[in-house]
Amino acid sequence: MTRRKTRQIQVGKVKVGGDAPITVQSMTKTDTRDVEATVDQIWALEAAGCDIVRVAVPVREAAERLGEIRGKIRIPLIADIHFNYKLALIALAQGVDGLRLNPGNIGSRWCVEEVVKAASERRIPIRIGVNAGSLEKDLLKRFHGPTHR
Repeated sequence: MTRRKTRQIQVGKVKVGGDAPITVQSMTKTDTRDVEATVDQIWALEAAGCDIVRVAVPVREAAERLGEIRGKIRIPLIADIHFNYKLALIALAQGVDGLRLNPGNIGSRWCVEEVVKAASERRIPIRIGVNAGSLEKDLLKRFHGPTHR
């Protein structure tokens, strides 16, 4: 199998893309506000071979715990943000190694731009993730539901 040529980025100390080795990313199932449970799960994921971990950040309190979590783990930490751009800004201030955003549900264009600017200033990569649940109603109607087109 040949790999598609991609640009290499750095997520924490882990190189992703380009000629870098394939990396494994997983996501915790814990409530991110529970630092101890989240860190325990991250350690277990790391022991199983995980290179990068992603955590859900649904509320402000979870975002505010990211710095404490980051300080207790060795692998890069990605904050998965939905619906509130301010959570992404808090996550960046807490020292995460990356963001996963869905621009379709993060708010107005200026909200996305503010997050991009803050991440760029810190040289933090952003993974754009879009799923069917966040597609605008007119697109769903026009294409008769979620589609690759």
